Amino acid sequence: MATKTNPVVWFEIYINDMARARKFYETVLGKELIDMPMGEQTDLEDFEMVMFPFADDMNAPNASGALVKMEGVEAGGNSTIVYFGCDDCTVEESRVVAAGGKVMKTKFSIGEYGFISLCFDTEDNCFGLHSMK
Repeated sequence: MATKTNPVVWFEIYINDMARARKFYETVLGKELIDMPMGEQTDLEDFEMVMFPFADDMNAPNASGALVKMEGVEAGGNSTIVYFGCDDCTVEESRVVAAGGKVMKTKFSIGEYGFISLCFDTEDNCFGLHSMK
């Protein structure tokens, strides 16, 4: 019997400009991102990560992830869409353009599963906003 838990445990959004991308997501989502100092944990020379907030309870159904700047991996044009949960995605969608992004498709119904908005960040990555109202 399958359990009803969130199978997503992590996501990464590759970016070219950390300061610009961080400001964009903090502005749109209204959440402060967390610095992840790499120190000597990695052999990569040009590698930066800034993590999205996560629940203190490791068994919480939410997933976290990070903005990642890594030499050799360019932003945009990927086929991964991360959806951020919202109370009403219209609120976060309304912040996208002012924060430097673009709205691809304004809020629309996905039936009994709620509503989504599709947007592009400052690095040309597509992401989604999801809400039940």
